[in-house]
Amino acid sequence: MADRVGGRPAHPTETTVRSADWDSRDLTGEEHEAVLFVDVDMTEASGKGAVFSGCTFRGVRFNVSSYTDSAFLNCTFVRCGFFDATFSGCKFVGSMFDGCSYDLMKVEGGDWSFAGLPGADLRRASFSGVRLREADLIGARCAGAVLREVDLSGAMLHQADFSGCDLRGSEISSVDPYTVTLRGAVIDPYQAVVLATSLGLDVRAD
Repeated sequence: MADRVGGRPAHPTETTVRSADWDSRDLTGEEHEAVLFVDVDMTEASGKGAVFSGCTFRGVRFNVSSYTDSAFLNCTFVRCGFFDATFSGCKFVGSMFDGCSYDLMKVEGGDWSFAGLPGADLRRASFSGVRLREADLIGARCAGAVLREVDLSGAMLHQADFSGCDLRGSEISSVDPYTVTLRGAVIDPYQAVVLATSLGLDVRAD
C-alpha cells in the first residue's frame, strides 16, 4: 500500500462490513467510524451529510454514487472504483487512495487537503473549486484532466503529468516546471507569469 504523507499509518478499524449490498442506499446523515468495508457494493448510493471517519474501504464500488456535503475523514481506499461518482462539497481531508479507478469521477468544491493520491490515474476525472492543499500527487497522471480553480498550495507534484490538463484558475505556485510535465496544459495569463517566474524569467509589462 502507498504510504501516507509523513508515513502515518492507516487508522485502525474496530468493526467490519463485508460483501454487503448497499446498492442505491440512502446514506443521508449516517455516521460510521473506524469501520472496515470489504467488497461492499455502494453503486448508485447517495447521501447528504454522511460522515465516515477513520474507515478503510477495500474493493468497494462507489460507481455512479453521489454525495453532497459529506465527509470521508482520514479514510483509506484500496482498489475501489469511482466510475462516474460525484462528490459535491465533500471533505476527504487526510484520506489515502491506493490502486483505485477514477474514470468520469466529478469533484465539485470541498476539501481534499492532505489527501494521498500518489500515482493516481486522474486522466478522466474532474476537480473544480476543490482544496487540495498539501495533497500527495506525486506521479499522478492528470493528462487531459480538469483541475479548475483548485488550490494546490504546498501539494507534492513531483513527476506528475499535466499534459493537456485544464488548470485555469488553479493555485499552481507549487508546480515546478522542471519536475512535472506541462506540455499542452491550458492555463490563464496569471498562471503563465507564475510559471515563467518559476523558470527564472524576468516578466515585465513594458
